[in-house]
Amino acid sequence: MVFRHQKSQEVNEECGIFGIFANNRTEEISRTAFFGIFALQHRGQESAGIATTNGHEIFMHREQGLVNQIFTEKNLSELPGHSAICHTRYSATGASIKRNIQPMVAYTRYGEIALAHNGDMVNTPEIRELLGKKGIDFDTTSDSEVLLRLISLSDKPTVQEAISQAMSVVKGAYACVVLTKNEVIGFKDPKGIRPLSLGRLEDGTFAIASESCAFSTIGGRVVRELEPGEIVTLDKNGVSSVQGQKKQGNALCIFEYVYIARPDSNLNGVPVHLARKRMGEELARECPIDGCDLVFPIPNTGIQAATGLAEASGVPFAQAIVKNHYIHRTFIRPNQAMRENAVKMKLIPLRELLEGKKVVMVDDSIVRGTTIGPTIDLIRDAGAKEVHVRIACPKYLFPCFYGIDTCNRDELIATRMSEDEIRRHIGADSLGYLSLEGLFRAVGGDAENTCCAACLNGKYPVEIPSDYKISK
Repeated sequence: MVFRHQKSQEVNEECGIFGIFANNRTEEISRTAFFGIFALQHRGQESAGIATTNGHEIFMHREQGLVNQIFTEKNLSELPGHSAICHTRYSATGASIKRNIQPMVAYTRYGEIALAHNGDMVNTPEIRELLGKKGIDFDTTSDSEVLLRLISLSDKPTVQEAISQAMSVVKGAYACVVLTKNEVIGFKDPKGIRPLSLGRLEDGTFAIASESCAFSTIGGRVVRELEPGEIVTLDKNGVSSVQGQKKQGNALCIFEYVYIARPDSNLNGVPVHLARKRMGEELARECPIDGCDLVFPIPNTGIQAATGLAEASGVPFAQAIVKNHYIHRTFIRPNQAMRENAVKMKLIPLRELLEGKKVVMVDDSIVRGTTIGPTIDLIRDAGAKEVHVRIACPKYLFPCFYGIDTCNRDELIATRMSEDEIRRHIGADSLGYLSLEGLFRAVGGDAENTCCAACLNGKYPVEIPSDYKISK
């Protein structure tokens, strides 16, 4: 069994997927696909791949690294066709090795097909064992291959029916795009844990993506979020839809709103930036910041919450920390001294804004608590008189098994320390978390019943196998 959540230092993004069928376009689709997946780079920085088809065969290029490092004019020109699917990866299940890079391709009774997957299935080990007994060999350690194998082994007459059959077997979270020679297919799990949207470009071309920000990048707009259990097909006739498996409620990951999604995305009709701003407004009511001089965010996911907190509190807002965006991933191995100074390399405080001030620092979450303490030290070194911390979500108490890579529960700081112990551990003058009720109000609608908040309340929408480590 591939065990999850061993060494994560913080919440890591999941994966991003994109698919487009553009039979009426004259230019090669690979360039449009590049910009679509580039818009989803924030969801994974380990590897990326694009698969295209011209109606006769599938072409693919995939490598480790960032999207703009992997794809060049030359290799994009070698991906002809009118349809494409793409993937950018952060490994949840399966090691970060080249053979696990997606999309993955299989030769099937339906012809050659490619698949890209976001999420994590909780019964992968059992399925692998069962297929292994039937003589099926696996080329990767990724659970995405398990899903692809189930589809390719089906005896159903259409790919859509094969997908539906596979959906009846796998359990957990998945949003996928599939490329055949004649169509692009998108589908998601019956609980709808991982996001997947349908979009339309100005020329009538349809696309599917993890987030709506991918559509705006290529001149399109979101049409709607796919329903849980739905299978959507893009082909020369336009868009068609069937219910692959019966909808089992709606449990969209609430951390999409808190941290994962880009602020310009829209999830289930809710603008992410607006939800985050409302988180800050709720924080202002629940955890007042009277007597403080300045509110500032930890960039980038704390910005909207800090804005909401500042406006609701009547305290000035400033971006008092500059983030070095080029330190996120490097192919130069740092030495020990550089690793110990990682926070200083990534975040630069502005002394002229902080010196002599009582400040409020807003962040999206605290998971292990390994980076927030050094960040507070930086703020104090820059001259801040007091540092008060506000967190735009509740305490992170449980590991995620649905596609976000977090550590074992006994490594989560909120399970080991009280709120005041955490405050003293990180060196803050005060610490306040948004309540779960406040988070639900900020997201809006019936978020309490339409979002998965298992990492915050332990209520897992899909049953977790008993050998998964949840408790201490």
